[in-house]
Amino acid sequence: MSPHHPLSPQRIELNLPEVGQLFNTMDPSPFREKDLDHDAEEFIESWAREFPADAPLMVVLHLEAFPPEGNPQPMVTEAIHHYFDHRALLNQMEFRRLMQEGRRSLVVGLLFLGACLFLSDVLAHHFPGTLMGVLRESLTIGGWVAMWRPMEIYLYEWWPVKQHGKVLQKLSQVPVEVRQRLKQPG
Repeated sequence: MSPHHPLSPQRIELNLPEVGQLFNTMDPSPFREKDLDHDAEEFIESWAREFPADAPLMVVLHLEAFPPEGNPQPMVTEAIHHYFDHRALLNQMEFRRLMQEGRRSLVVGLLFLGACLFLSDVLAHHFPGTLMGVLRESLTIGGWVAMWRPMEIYLYEWWPVKQHGKVLQKLSQVPVEVRQRLKQPG
């Protein structure tokens, strides 16, 4: 445990009238395989991103009433883990797709840059003059512009995808606790 974090996990707390509101009502899958409700998913993920990456987390679901079957904690835990595990898998696929796009765009960019520099060099040796100088410089700039996309992927785009994947992976294993809220005397 890091000395910067308390021993107890950071809590992501949801208050719902009943357990069904945690899930997407349009999804016909059994509860443990259902998608989470979009708002619940966004709430859990946004809070998980707010805490330091190495901070332990815990999801606490407060319900007004348990279903007739009793405490739904095992089912809710399995459903949350299954959902975020699936999202982590999709994130890994997205990361691989981004890296493939980066490799393809790097190959295309390097080939185009090489062709532009070669053509610029040919023009410099065989066609002197101001107009050809402008054309040579334009080819050089165009070649480097073709490198923009691979540089964008490898310098900026990959790490947010990777960070999001870490959050999803963490949520796929987060401890979950389901509690029934005590009714206030009225």
